[in-house]
Amino acid sequence: MWQIVTNGAYRSIEHRATVNSKKERLSIASFHSPRFDGKVCPVPSLVTEQTPALFKEVTVKEYFKGLFSRELVGKSYLDTLRIQDGHA
Repeated sequence: MWQIVTNGAYRSIEHRATVNSKKERLSIASFHSPRFDGKVCPVPSLVTEQTPALFKEVTVKEYFKGLFSRELVGKSYLDTLRIQDGHA
C-alpha cells in the first residue's frame, strides 16, 4: 500500500528473510486497520505533470480482495494496479 500512496517513492519488496550468522537481524512488525470504504491511491501532492500517477485508485476492500485472491504465480499484485502508458 505504501508504494501506491507514495506514488512509487517508497518501493515495496517481496518479504524475504535470510539467516546471517555474522550480523544481527532486526524485524519490526507494524499493523494498521484502514477503513474498508477508504481508498488507496497516490497522495495528490505527489502527482504532478512531471510525476503522473503510477497506480490506479481502488478501495481498501478491493485492494485486499485482489491481494488475497490472487494466485502466487506470475506478476505481483501491485503490478496489476499500475497505470500503463497513462491508462488506468
